[in-house]
Amino acid sequence: MRREGSHALLLLLLLVCCLGCADAATSLPAGEKLVRKFYKKNHRCSAAEEYVKHQVKLFWDKDKSITPELLRLLYSDCFVTGCDASILLDGPKTEKTAPQNSGLGGFILIDKIKIVLEDRCPGVVSCADILNLATRDAVHLAGAPSYPVLLGRRDGLSSDAAKVDLPSPSISWESALAYFKSKGLDVLDLATLLGAHTMGRTHCSYIVDRLYNFNNTGKSDPSMKASFLAKMKKQCPPRYEKDQPDPLVSLNPEFGSNFSFTNSYYSRVLHHESVLGIDQQQIFGNDTELITAEFAASFEDFRKSFALSMNRMGSIGVLTGNQGEIRENCRFTNKKNPKRV
Repeated sequence: MRREGSHALLLLLLLVCCLGCADAATSLPAGEKLVRKFYKKNHRCSAAEEYVKHQVKLFWDKDKSITPELLRLLYSDCFVTGCDASILLDGPKTEKTAPQNSGLGGFILIDKIKIVLEDRCPGVVSCADILNLATRDAVHLAGAPSYPVLLGRRDGLSSDAAKVDLPSPSISWESALAYFKSKGLDVLDLATLLGAHTMGRTHCSYIVDRLYNFNNTGKSDPSMKASFLAKMKKQCPPRYEKDQPDPLVSLNPEFGSNFSFTNSYYSRVLHHESVLGIDQQQIFGNDTELITAEFAASFEDFRKSFALSMNRMGSIGVLTGNQGEIRENCRFTNKKNPKRV
């Protein structure tokens, strides 16, 4: 009981610190701040959030994999040039063409939502806000809290694959934390947002080093539980040729294609059954080991922290006021929109 109490106390202290630095993490380049119920308050599209929620529910009922797809899409957008919907732009050298963004999904749903909103209230709701709202609603349907999303983002005018610096899943914990800190986030945000790996899939190519040549040793990652290692090796054979098939494996084998938002991710970390190396490394840090244990023991603590960290991530490098634009089509800037050319 004393150990559990210390976990809760540490998490509380970390949350307080996180809230204390929230202004720095969510500071915006323009003088205007993101606000709750932005579209309702400006009386231009008061039902915008309901329109988004309805379309997400229709899509989610048919394909629950949309939840991890949107989570990854939002992460890929916010962590490059900020939450400006630049990841949605089409083009030969745009962000979505970068190797790190291979296999991204969710674009069709965002397109559908934009069509509906342009029909109801043209030129009002940004693609950046749509992506944040749709992700919130999809994650909520999967079991996460329905946290309030701050709104008022505008869309970026460019997208460059060369600017995509998203780290590899094989990155060290220290490097991952440094990367998050460079975006204004902290250790609690990192430990929390990695919890999204409770659902979704990854390619064997991202974990084959852990299975067969960890740190160029020619051996497996010693942190992996032996029985789990054997299971993963059956799914991911050694790669000898570039054109060899690259199977997809579930990040949470216990649930497979269930796509439920749970805290089982943290239990897997504690039991040395993480698929990705970056996930397993949480157990080796003093702070992160305690956070992991707390989240494994309390789903509610994880849910609350997840809501806060999603809002913090959603405020990275946003455009507001007169910056950027409100795209008519999320795949093109207004200047390059085929309908306008």
